[in-house]
Amino acid sequence: MPKMKTNRAAAKRFKRTANGGLKSANAYTSHRFHGKTKKQRRQLRGLSMMNKTNVKRYKKLLQVK
Repeated sequence: MPKMKTNRAAAKRFKRTANGGLKSANAYTSHRFHGKTKKQRRQLRGLSMMNKTNVKRYKKLLQVK
């Protein structure tokens, strides 16, 4: 049986937390900032926890370290 491979695209986009959750970058951060408030822009910086409904799907892609 061949070894399982980590999905490299997912590995570059998501980080696993110590408790098993996933963190990812926010959407809506690539352009058109003139339509967003300063508060929105500030809160879109950095990483945020992934929605619980998606975690199970993406954990399968990241099974192997």
